[in-house]
Amino acid sequence: MFENKSILIVDDDPSLLDMYVERIKAEGAIVLEANNGEQAIKVAKEEHPQIILLDIMMPKTNGFEVLKDLKSDPDTAEIPIVILTALADDQKRRQAFTLGAADFIVKSEILPIDVVEKMRKIIAPDTELK
Repeated sequence: MFENKSILIVDDDPSLLDMYVERIKAEGAIVLEANNGEQAIKVAKEEHPQIILLDIMMPKTNGFEVLKDLKSDPDTAEIPIVILTALADDQKRRQAFTLGAADFIVKSEILPIDVVEKMRKIIAPDTELK
């Protein structure tokens, strides 16, 4: 499904990061990882992934700051960014979309397989999940 597509996963929770890394690797993706916002910006600008799965609440630089930075840079502005957060808040959702997020997903409201499917629809809309 994600054959040879690079996907950046950004989360400061090691268990969630590992779970998404393994799930997305199983779909054939090249997985890039970051556990804070500063690292996410650096990796995104160096590697130009096809999509970014981004947590909001992180140390150093939060997800909104990462989103704003990447969307304001012409080199990374076109990379779709999916927010994956514990914050089930309409104001945060509006803020994410205003800053340019492709989607806003609340962690407690969705299964990992569905997160992967949402990402697939964004970067490879004509394919089906395995």
